[in-house]
Amino acid sequence: QVQLVESGGGLVQPGGSLRLSCAISGPSTISFAWFRQAPGRQRELVARIRTGDGTSYADSVKGRFTISRDNAKNTIYLQMNSLKPEDTAVYYCNADPLGILHFRGDYGSYWGQGTQVTVSS
Repeated sequence: QVQLVESGGGLVQPGGSLRLSCAISGPSTISFAWFRQAPGRQRELVARIRTGDGTSYADSVKGRFTISRDNAKNTIYLQMNSLKPEDTAVYYCNADPLGILHFRGDYGSYWGQGTQVTVSS
């Protein structure tokens, strides 16, 4: 069973930056993703990283957000720059051990508890 613990959320002004972390424990996992959910909206994919297949991003965050993986620290990161008020949401780390669900566009089987990001002046 994969366990995920997010951290790094908070309040930031428009144009600012935050780095989210997702600490991983459990068996080897091929694919990780960050999703976000704003009040009254569906949960949406932000970024994905897959062993051997690189990274992908939602159009709304391309050029501003970067997903990365540190295998030595068992951690996934989401570096968020040039933040906008519309980035305000709860951000969730998601794991798909075999990579099949993410490849099909589905949610992975494991979720973290979420971390709140608020972009406001």
